[in-house]
Amino acid sequence: MYGKATETAIAALSRLAEVYDGGATRLSATEIAEDRGLQRPFLGKILSTLAAAGLIEGTRGPGGGFTFAMHPREVKLYDVYALFEREEHSTHCPFGGGVCGVGEKCPLHDRLADVRKATDAVLHSTTFDAFRKAYAKDQGRSRWRLRRSR
Repeated sequence: MYGKATETAIAALSRLAEVYDGGATRLSATEIAEDRGLQRPFLGKILSTLAAAGLIEGTRGPGGGFTFAMHPREVKLYDVYALFEREEHSTHCPFGGGVCGVGEKCPLHDRLADVRKATDAVLHSTTFDAFRKAYAKDQGRSRWRLRRSR
């Protein structure tokens, strides 16, 4: 559904959201990579892009690391999606043969349109604060969350 860069960015930001406390807690790229099972060199590039976009800020040296540049409730999944994905506004039917919606609809037209609408709604309405709240509620015990390998 999304490229590796988008998935990596969401994984990294979700981890930063979990520990967000106004910026006092900072995580290193290594900590984020270990906590989420991400490749460290690729994550470094993603974090640089997120910082350049103003979504996170990083500091070097002892006690340094990354944190959100603003409260996670101000950053939507769409903000990350827009950084790494090219919006597809194609009107071509995915099954070939012309423009989608012109003429007779293919058997999956309405279902595919519904999926696109639902995905857009999630991207535009979900903020990273959802991760912060979930983490606070279960104190990091959820099984869906990748954990540091031991």
